[in-house]
Amino acid sequence: MMNEGRQGKWGEIPVLFLLKSLLFSYILTGGLLLLLALLLYKVGLSQKMVSICIIVIYVLATFFAGFITGKKLKSRKFLWGALMGVAYFLVLVVVSLAVNRQPGVLADSLFTTLVLCGGGGMLGGMLS
Repeated sequence: MMNEGRQGKWGEIPVLFLLKSLLFSYILTGGLLLLLALLLYKVGLSQKMVSICIIVIYVLATFFAGFITGKKLKSRKFLWGALMGVAYFLVLVVVSLAVNRQPGVLADSLFTTLVLCGGGGMLGGMLS
């Protein structure tokens, strides 16, 4: 009779699906970054343009992760989308710290990137 009405909420969350959505967003990011590198090589984009393109890539990747997650889970889509955006951001921070080993490099745009990733995921979830 222990909490019969409240089964484990974690059992209801498709963790594997969420990880697959996150993986998809990083594969999309990799492809778009390769395309950006090609454009940089062929066209010679300015530093400002490259920075804008990277921001757009982050937002697009989190948007699609949120969209896919919202389609699958069907309830609280905006919350799941935002969660995917924040998870994307956290992986991004961990990888950046592992590669750069200098926390100061991320400090300049850390909050802005968090808001953009979370917002992109939330928008994707809302529009799913």
